[in-house]
Amino acid sequence: MTVNDDFEAWYRNIYGSRWKRLRESLLDSVTAFPYTEGLALPYRLNRASVLAAESLRLDAEGLILDACAAPGGKSLVIASRLKSGRPESGPQLLCNELSAERRRRLSEVLDRHLFPETRSRVRVSGFDAAAQGGRKSEQGRFCAILLDAPCSSEEHVLKDQKAYMAWKPGRPRFLAQRQWALLSSCFLLLEKGGSLVYSTCALNPEENEGVAGRLLKKYSDTVEPDPPAFPEGEASPLGRMILPDTSGMGPMYVARFRKKA
Repeated sequence: MTVNDDFEAWYRNIYGSRWKRLRESLLDSVTAFPYTEGLALPYRLNRASVLAAESLRLDAEGLILDACAAPGGKSLVIASRLKSGRPESGPQLLCNELSAERRRRLSEVLDRHLFPETRSRVRVSGFDAAAQGGRKSEQGRFCAILLDAPCSSEEHVLKDQKAYMAWKPGRPRFLAQRQWALLSSCFLLLEKGGSLVYSTCALNPEENEGVAGRLLKKYSDTVEPDPPAFPEGEASPLGRMILPDTSGMGPMYVARFRKKA
C-alpha cells in the first residue's frame, strides 16, 4: 500500500505515539449492532451514533430537526423517542437532506424501519441547512436540532486507497468552513431554550472543538455549553470524543449546547 505522507504526518502530529494504535483500530471493522428500540425492523448502527442521537434533549414540545439526516440511522433513534400523539397534530421530526439521491434513500430507511404511527410524525425535506438560518421566517422554528455534519471521515479515507492518496492538508480546513456555516445556521433555527447537538465522525480538532468553539465565540451572549453526560469516550472542553482504540466504537465527536431563554 502506498503511503500518503501528508495524511500520516497530519494525524501523527495530533495523536503522537497513539496514532499507530488508533490507525489500526480504524482499519478494523467496528461492530455495528441491531438497534431495535421502537422500530418495526432493526437497523444496524455503530453504538457511538446512538449515543450522539440520544444526546439531543427532547424536553420541549415542538418540531425537531435532523439537519443532515441521511442515511437515517440517527433519525431512527430520534424517531423512536418521539412522544405519542395524534398524526393530525402534525409532524414532530423533520429529517432534512440536501442531496436528492440521499434523500430518496433516507425516505426508504424511514419507511422500512418505522411503525406507520411513528412514520406519520416524521417528514423529509431537502433545504440547504447552511442557508436556512438566514431566513427570518425560519429562525426559532425548532425546539431541538441534531447536526451530524459532513466531515473528513478519516476511517473511510483509510479504507479507500484512492481517497487516501487524494487527501490534502487543506481538506479539514475546507470542511470546517462548511461545518461552521451549518452550525451557525442551525443555531439561528433553534428556539430559545432549545437543545443543539453537533457531531462528526472526524478525528481532527479543527472540525470538532474548532467548529464548536466558534459557536461560543460568535453567540457568547445567547449560547451555553451543555456537554453530553454519557460516560463513554474522552472528555474535551465542549463535548466528548469517542475513539475505537479505547472504546470499540466510533469515531464520534459529540458536543451539545443550549440556547439561552
